[in-house]
Order: sequence, then C-alpha cells, then structure tokens
Amino acid sequence: MTGSGKQRRTVYPFAALIGQEDLQLALLLHAVNPRLGGLLVRGEKGTAKSTAVRGLAELLPTIEAISDCPYHCDPDDLRKACGDCRGRPTGRKPVTAIPVPLVELPVSATEDRVAGSMDFEQAVKTGRKAFLPGLMAEANRGIIYIDEINLLDDHIVDVLLDAAGCGVNVVEREGVSVTHPAEFILVGTMNPEEGDLRPQLLDRFALCVEVTGLTDRQARVEVIKRREAFDSDPGGFAVRWQPELARLQREIAAARELLPVVRIADDVYEYISEVCAAAFAAGHRADIVLAKAAITLAAWRGNSEVSRQDVDDIAPLVLAHRRREPPQESETPQTREEPEPQDDHEPPPDNRSQNPPPEQQRERQDGDRKDDGAAGPAAEVVYAVGKPFAIKRITHVKDRLVRRGSGRRSRTKTDTSVGRYVKSTNHRERNDLAIDATIRAAAPFQRRRQQRGTALVIESGDIREKVREKRIGNFMLFVVDASGSMGARQRMIETKGAILSLLLDAYQKRDRVGMIAFKGDRAEVLLPPTNSVEMAQKCLSELPVGGKTPLAAGLSKAYEVVKQHLKRSPHMRPIVVILSDGRANAAADGGSPLAEAHRAATALREEVDAKYLIIDTEKKGLLSFGLANKLAEALGSECYSIDQLKVDGLADIVRNAID
Repeated sequence: MTGSGKQRRTVYPFAALIGQEDLQLALLLHAVNPRLGGLLVRGEKGTAKSTAVRGLAELLPTIEAISDCPYHCDPDDLRKACGDCRGRPTGRKPVTAIPVPLVELPVSATEDRVAGSMDFEQAVKTGRKAFLPGLMAEANRGIIYIDEINLLDDHIVDVLLDAAGCGVNVVEREGVSVTHPAEFILVGTMNPEEGDLRPQLLDRFALCVEVTGLTDRQARVEVIKRREAFDSDPGGFAVRWQPELARLQREIAAARELLPVVRIADDVYEYISEVCAAAFAAGHRADIVLAKAAITLAAWRGNSEVSRQDVDDIAPLVLAHRRREPPQESETPQTREEPEPQDDHEPPPDNRSQNPPPEQQRERQDGDRKDDGAAGPAAEVVYAVGKPFAIKRITHVKDRLVRRGSGRRSRTKTDTSVGRYVKSTNHRERNDLAIDATIRAAAPFQRRRQQRGTALVIESGDIREKVREKRIGNFMLFVVDASGSMGARQRMIETKGAILSLLLDAYQKRDRVGMIAFKGDRAEVLLPPTNSVEMAQKCLSELPVGGKTPLAAGLSKAYEVVKQHLKRSPHMRPIVVILSDGRANAAADGGSPLAEAHRAATALREEVDAKYLIIDTEKKGLLSFGLANKLAEALGSECYSIDQLKVDGLADIVRNAID
C-alpha cells in the first residue's frame, strides 16, 4: 500500500501513455469530479492499467491538509472536515502540504482494515473507546486503487462504493460510532479472464473502460522505446514530460472551478434518457450517471453548458457495462424442418378407446415401447422462452454447518473473519477477537488483579471470539425433459419461463444456476453453472423439443455436474429441480429404461447431498401413470404436479421443500 506519508518512487508519466485515450479521459474526469462514482478498467494483461492509475496520482498537485489529522481534512473547506477539525478553535489551522494519497488495496483486506474499527490498544490502556481509522480515512481526498477487484470480497466492494458515492464513511460497530469524510477516487482494474464482478456491483461503477493491446505496429514500437527510456533513466524521462503534465494540471484546476456552474438544458436531459433507453439499461442509475459524466466532460472541455455531443462522447463509457440485449418479442414455436414433433409419450388421437389393453398399459408404464418412429433432429421444435415473472423469495434455512462463499440468499455460519458479528464464544479457533465480550468477561475480576499500568487486565480465560454469520449463494441445477411430449400444449414455453424467472432471482441473489436437457438418446449440459441472464436466455431460447426420453442419462449427467461443482465450491448448497413426467423409453444398458432411471435416482440420492424436487409435467387425464411420484420416492424428494409449475407456485415449492 502507498500512503500519504510515504516516499513515492518515480512512476511512469501519465501523459506518456500511448493508445489509451479512453482510459486517460475517464481518469481525468474523476480527477475533475471525485464524486463521479468510480472507474472500472477491464482489459488484458500488460495494457498499462496499473501504470495509468499510478500516473494519475503523480499528476495531481500536492494538497494542503490540517496537520495531525488522519483524514487529511482541507483547511479551506471545513464543511467537509471531520468533527475534530471542525471543533478546533477558530482561525487558521496548522497545515502541511502532502502528495495526493494513493492507497493500493490488497484483495485480502478485511472490512475492519478498510472502514476502520475500535482501537484495541487504546481501549486496554485507557479504558476508553477509541476509533482506529482505516484505509478509507487514509485515502480521503485521494485515490483508492484495487488491482484484480473481481477477486475482492463483494461486501468490501459494497462498502467502498457506498463511501465513494456519498463522500462519507459511517462506522457503527463494536460500540464505536464514527462518521468521517471519505471523498476519494475509486479505481478498480481486472482481467475478465479471471472472472467478472456480479452485475449489481458492475452497475455501481460510474464509468467502465475496456482496454486492449495496440495493434498498430508503429504504436507498439513507440511503447517499447518509451518504456526502455524510462527504465534506463526514470528521473530524466519524467522531466521531459513535465511540460505536458503541467498543462494537464492547469486544465484539471480550471475544470474544477467551472464544474459547479455547468448546466444541462431540458432537451439534453430528454436526449440522455433516450440514449439510456435505447441501450436497454436497467433502472435509472445509467441516466443519472450519464448526466453527471456529461457535466464533468463539459467542464473539462471548458464549456458551461452540456451539449448533445458531450453526451454522445461519454455515453460509451457510461453504458459499456450497463448495455443489455433487447428482449425477445416472439413466443411462436419454430419448427425445424418438420411441422409437427413426434411425441414419444402421447400418440396422435384416433378412434381407439382411451383405455388401452392391459398389455399396452404395462408396456407404456415400463417405458419399453419399440417406437421406430421416434423423433429425430428433423422433428425437433424450438419453443420461445415464456415471459418471466417476479417470484417470491427463496431461502435456505440456516443449518449448523460452517460454510464459506458469498451471496445474498441463505444465512450460514462462517469460519472466516468476514461476516456479521452475531455473538461471542469462548472457543478459540481463529483469533477473531470479540473485544466487547472479552472486556465484559474480564470486568468483574479487575479489583483482584494487579493493574501494572493498564486500565484493564485481561487473562487468557477472558478472551472471547466472534461468531460470524453471512449470506451465501446456492447452486440450482435444472434437469429438464426435452422429449417430444414437452411440446404438448406448449408446455415447454411455460417451463422455460419458470426457469428464466428463477434465474433472474438467482441473478440478484448471486446464486449459480445450471441446466441439463435430456432427449433422444443422451443428456447434455446446456448451461454450465453461471449467473449470466443473457447466456441463460440464449440457451433456453435455443433449446429444441423432440425425441425419446433418456431419463437415466439426465440423472447421471446431474450427478456428474453436481459432483464437479461441489469440488470447486464445496460450501455452496445444491438444489436439483427435475422437470419430467417420470417416464423413460431409452436405456443405455439395453434393459428396462424405467428401472435404469430408478437406479440412477437412488445412486444420486445416496452419493450426492442435495435437495431434490420433482415437477411432474404429465398431463393429467383419464389415464395417468404417476411415474413422477415413483421417481420422487427413489430420490427421497417431494413431487408436484404440472399445475404447480406456475412461477409463484414453483417458488413456493422450492422454498417449502428447502425449509
């Protein structure tokens, strides 16, 4: 970490960067308006992301700060100062000139270190509560830089974004209540190859810049030459770029003075809303941020009024991470070559009785019909995704296991120092000290203990640790029957709509969702574990219906997917939702398809610790076999009818079964 009181090494000049105009502009706009809301830089390795951020800190001029203030309060603007500085006697406060603080936040940082906490040393020595400022206090009026921000715990990112948006850090913990200024530029960089931020956090960043390596040969050569010149003589290289850096400093100062008087006309406000609506940006944050960014850009350009050109120029940076695909309008099924799907469960109606002879009933119940006309690829039909609906909240009941992970759905105990402090314990395992409980445990014995210059004497038996609780996500795996019978009365449209609705909820709760479809003679993973709504919607919209029902193959594939996922995320609780009528007419071993499916279900139940739900898709009528109930018995799960497959009904089913 680089703090305000530490000597800085010579950094590569900001103005010497080549081919990163968007990144430089985004950083300069934040220098003009630190309250803009933060910058996310996404790009490949070696594209000068970190170099640009360090260069900006070096570019900014030194600031005057009140001496001995941990928050570097501005002596000329006491409205934003901390309570101690505002409470000092009137008159000129003692000041000192310091470089703009640059705090490089490690991905292992805890909430205590970032936001601040109780000063334990002062509490023990003096017996009084005192606040120990965190990194946000150190970064006030400066920059917080997080490399690989996608690897930082989400709740830490939430705390940083909240403070960056309002310029104030509020700490309420362990009996300490402190509010202090925290006006800083938040810059996060990441390599998308290592994973992305969840969408809710992406939206909180005001601007997003995609950086790539240069493709122009001459530009790449110039990059090499400048870097070699800097490495051989950093000081001399910086001196050569000083005039350009001085020009940027003057422009930043002028833009800061102009910023408060920049105005937007009503027609430009309307244009901003049109631009955001055309990008299908969710919510209204995009409109608000685009207006604020356009004002800042106009000030940077020396204009007192925002033009449509300002909006057009900054919109790509505002909408890069907020733009969405337009919703699909059509719900008409699309047939592949053949107009009618072959239904391997429900033959076409004819003049025969609805009650087939006993031999045929046994044959159909066992799923062993020798149907030479089973649907092939030529008979597959693709049904659109039904319209999603809002669903009720689905939660896991908190169990006694200690789990790790992150999310927003199910509460669980955690063995890390991350999470909400719910109670204390005298079992010492993690050195996560519960100072309040420890002091309370030691207080009754102070008269009998020798003080030895301290206000409080603590012995080993007094020490208490924190029991923490947090929310984690779940893994929901949908195993979907995509055989020909699912095309009856467009049941697949309803099924797809329910799955997408649950996925939207999982998207918000940071669950992971996967999807397996079985038809013909095999099962296929259509949607690997993900929380991407766009990817899920694309997979669902392209899912065809047709062919026989290899139920055992679907259950076996579910076994493989859940096992693999638990190896990577052992603390994430799996939920397997099987949408099928329980019939089977395709077997891999050449035996009874139904018996093979029940054996696969039993193995799945015995070897994979998960919650299982069966949604019976069979159309109820005079002849119903109830095979889904038998499958549920083999899995040890609940079974529900197709009528309960409505969105709210399915949400209730999942919640009740989990509870």
